[in-house]
Amino acid sequence: MVKWELLRENEGRTGPENMALDQALLEAVSPSGSAFLRLYRWTPACLSFGRNEPALTRYDRAEIERRGIPVVRRPTGGRAVWHDRELTYAVAAPIAAFGTLTQAYRIIHERIAVALGSLGVVATVAPAARPESIGAGACFASAVGGEVVADKRKVVGSAQVSSGAAFLQHGSILLDGSQELVRSVTRGAVPADGETTLSNLAKRAVSFDEVADAIVSSWAPPPVPAPAPSVAPGRFAEPDWTWRR
Repeated sequence: MVKWELLRENEGRTGPENMALDQALLEAVSPSGSAFLRLYRWTPACLSFGRNEPALTRYDRAEIERRGIPVVRRPTGGRAVWHDRELTYAVAAPIAAFGTLTQAYRIIHERIAVALGSLGVVATVAPAARPESIGAGACFASAVGGEVVADKRKVVGSAQVSSGAAFLQHGSILLDGSQELVRSVTRGAVPADGETTLSNLAKRAVSFDEVADAIVSSWAPPPVPAPAPSVAPGRFAEPDWTWRR
């Protein structure tokens, strides 16, 4: 059984800082023998691309830069996400702690669904198999197998990457707002709105702190609070990485 460490951050970080810290946690798994649960926010709000997205052709770079939208490319896959009024979780752990990457994806989402249920939101995990390819548009445009849905709409968007015997999975839990910004900078046909928010589902304002409390309570074994390591943004602050394809 691995030791879980909790990094719960009250102050937001920039997109490059957040992605560099998640990458650092992934790299720390094997040397430390620990697993990490991180709960955090983004300041300022930021647009993130999946690691393998063809961002240069899929999104309007000139428009993004004209509007001064902060942007970063994640170390994980998936589609674009607008990180604004949300809680982002990250799990970095040995793959063996969950069995397989597919099992990890589902088990983590099952725990999050339980946490949301404690807040009065009826959430379930989509049963179908995950697709092998992704199309244009926001990560929240559609739900696929293993993802968290409520009222037939996606409320949590996640992505994974593995490195040796370790993996990183992180995802956005929408508290309020929308993914309209992603649609507004997408070239060509734009998928229909497919997301929902916790505030919309609960019919009240749902805060970062109460969602964080619920996730920590749903975790097993309980994570032990730990300080976040100091990291430099590195490649995640470089346009050559963000717009590499």
